[in-house]
Amino acid sequence: MDRVPILRMGKTLLVTIQVDMQDQTAMALQDDLAERIAQTGASGVMIDISALEIVDSFVGRMLASISGIARILSATTVVVGMQPAVAITLVELGLSLDGVKTALNVERGMELLRRSEAEAHGVR
Repeated sequence: MDRVPILRMGKTLLVTIQVDMQDQTAMALQDDLAERIAQTGASGVMIDISALEIVDSFVGRMLASISGIARILSATTVVVGMQPAVAITLVELGLSLDGVKTALNVERGMELLRRSEAEAHGVR
């Protein structure tokens, strides 16, 4: 089974999904991320899915689940790099990914995380 690497950049955990997300890989990522957030005290999680051309309903639900778990552990999740076909598929499957922030690219995703961190500390 493939494992998705999780990199730490300051207070942010960066996940770049470069493999086809099988169900077991997605479940392992969920567990690994929860553990890393708790270990590091990360305030942000960025998941780059730009390499994914296809997302099924299970993986879509896992992204929403990861975001919910991160939120409970006091971290904000941003999914970046979603291909138009993936967005269309998620909508067609009826998955709105409630609570998941999205950005077109990593740069915009980092800006979202910076703003979220500043708001959490009352800075504008």
